Amino acid sequence: MIETWIDIILNLVIAFFLLSGTFFILSSSIGIVRFPDVYTRLHAATKASTLGIAGILIGAFLFLYVSHSIVSGKLLLAIVFTLLTAPVSGHMISRAAHRNGVKPVTKNRTDEYEEAIQKHTQH
Repeated sequence: MIETWIDIILNLVIAFFLLSGTFFILSSSIGIVRFPDVYTRLHAATKASTLGIAGILIGAFLFLYVSHSIVSGKLLLAIVFTLLTAPVSGHMISRAAHRNGVKPVTKNRTDEYEEAIQKHTQH
């Protein structure tokens, strides 16, 4: 009886990670299509998809560990590298876009990066 409850709880945890990862990837896809400029699209593409990929990989890791007693180092490395590289690459792409003259949509905000560049070049 106790093994049944543990199996149910572990399956619910695995389902939670898989569904939350799927939700973040879906919201990332919608954000890429709906957001107005390259910076907000990069935000959606890097932040939400990083969480989504990590959730799905954690769910897959737990499934393999619980069902087959396999500890997958490849899944753990994929989680670590995704969490490290996706935000950094989004930041570098956005800096390159800004330096090449792509301006953000500034309806109710200011371009603080442009102001910082101007202050730095004046001194």
